Order: sequence, then structure tokens, then C-alpha cells
Amino acid sequence: MINKTILIASITGMSFLITACNSTGGSTHNLKDRHGKGKKGGRMVSGGPPSRSHTETSVSEIVLIQANSSLSQSNLMQVTIDQNTRVIVSNGIPEHKVGAFPNKNNPNRIQARDYRFTMTTKPRKTGKITSSAKWYWGVAMNGVPFEAQTAEYWQGKRGGWNYDALGGALPLGLDENNAHVQPTGAYHYHGLPVGLLQNLGWKATEHSPQIGWAADGYPVYALTGNLGDGVKMLTSSYRLKEGQRPGGSNNPDGSYDGTFNQDWQYVKGAGDLDECNGAITYSDEFPKGSYGYFLTKDHPFLSRCWTGTPNRSFFTNH
Repeated sequence: MINKTILIASITGMSFLITACNSTGGSTHNLKDRHGKGKKGGRMVSGGPPSRSHTETSVSEIVLIQANSSLSQSNLMQVTIDQNTRVIVSNGIPEHKVGAFPNKNNPNRIQARDYRFTMTTKPRKTGKITSSAKWYWGVAMNGVPFEAQTAEYWQGKRGGWNYDALGGALPLGLDENNAHVQPTGAYHYHGLPVGLLQNLGWKATEHSPQIGWAADGYPVYALTGNLGDGVKMLTSSYRLKEGQRPGGSNNPDGSYDGTFNQDWQYVKGAGDLDECNGAITYSDEFPKGSYGYFLTKDHPFLSRCWTGTPNRSFFTNH
């Protein structure tokens, strides 16, 4: 039996479910994020930190750390546009309250960073999907980066079964903003940035305010949009696969329950959004319509890919 603690967060009069990772399972792992050095169960991988070995195969208790702490450091951010290029310089410090860091499942302290993100102001679809693995996916309007994937794999096999940051199997110490901290001090979002949405005045009855920019230059919104037939809560088109995982020596067993990113599959037309959680939307920023990405309540929460060409600054700043 799986016990879940669901934290209800309210944003401007609307309550909805937000999930994060906390597990009481028995894997061998340390509690650092993707750039941390493993203390046990790790094996060195060429070109990167140790790969932690995990054995969890099912979701577990889900809880978020209360975001009630104010940071002593101030948010610093500057946006400039030169011809067709937008440059965002930021220290990555949010203005909203955050959870306690370090905490039981994340030993890292929030520190100011020196970000310089660059993107085109005239994005174009390439006709193909580009994965955001090992990159920051985008940057929020407050200069805090978005990161979709984790570097946590079943049995430490990189490129294999990848744990979902919001899948509920591993304890990653996320706060109510669906964010936590790298060993570098980088505070980053893995899902809905609740504090930022509150600061921006998000309302369930209105089109989402713009909450950020993706690395390919398209705007980012959250939850609500107008795809041409009025404002509504948008849904992703990802659905859990049916049946059981392959099992054996090279694959985890158990049912497809959302523990791993591979538990999900994109089903065209099942929801409102495409494979990268995007759609043409009509917003205050783009009243004539623009392609944009949306963060959703359900998987993938935050897009795992781009439809345009990401700027490499989101890799080099990672």
C-alpha cells in the first residue's frame, strides 16, 4: 500500500494539487542533486559526477517542504535586447519565500549565481523535437532557471530508466515551489513555481501571465491559456502506459505508475498540448497568437523538450 501526503497550495483563490519527491524506499543513494559527488552506491562516469544507484520502482509518500523562509540576498536581474537577441543576466535569487535549505533530503544552501542566458527573439519551429536532458530548459521571469530532468537513474545506469523529479520515488528535498538546490547553490524549478505565480497575480479565470522564456525563445506560461476558444485549464497529452515494466536484470519491474519518465507516453490529442507541452495561445503579451509552452499540474509538469532551437547558454550555464 502506498501512502501519499498531498499538499494543497492556493494561488489567488484556486486550490490545486502539487506533488514533489519524498521516499521511504530502500535504495542505495545519496541526497545530492545531479552535480553532487556520491557518497555511496556511486560509480564514476566519464565526463560527469558519480552515477547514484537507486532501486525504487514505485511511488511513495509525497510531501513538499513549506516555503516560509525569506532570503537575505536580493534578486538581481537585467534584460536587454539587441536586434534579434534577448540576454538575461541574473543571480538566480528568487523574490518569493523558499523552503529551508539545507534540509533532510537536500544538503545544499542557496547561493547567488552568475547567469547569462541568451535566446532569440524570433523563435522558429525546426520540425523536430530536441530533448532538454543535461540542460536548463528555460529561465523564469525572476531569473531562476527551470530544469526538467534529473540525473537519477535506476541502478545508476545513465541513459536508462530516469527517475521523475516529481514522481515521488526519490527524496530530493523540494519545497512548495517545486524547487530545490544544486551543490553549486543554484535554486531551480522542476515544476510549478508557486511563489512566482502568486507574485505575478495568476488567476484561474484568466490567461496565465508570462512566467518565463524557454531556451529556444518561446514564451512560457502556467496552467491556463486561450487556444482560441476561451481561457481554460490546459491539460498535457501524456498518459501512463498500461501493464508492467519489462523487469529482469536490465529493467525495473512493477507497474507503470509514474516513478520513471519512461512510465509515460505522449498520446497525440489526449490533452490540449503537444509533445513539448506547447500550443498556439492568445495572451496579453501576444494578442495575435504565439506558440508557447505551459507548465501543467500533471506530467510532464515542465516540458522535457523544445520545438525550436535552444541557445547553448542554457547548457554552459547549467
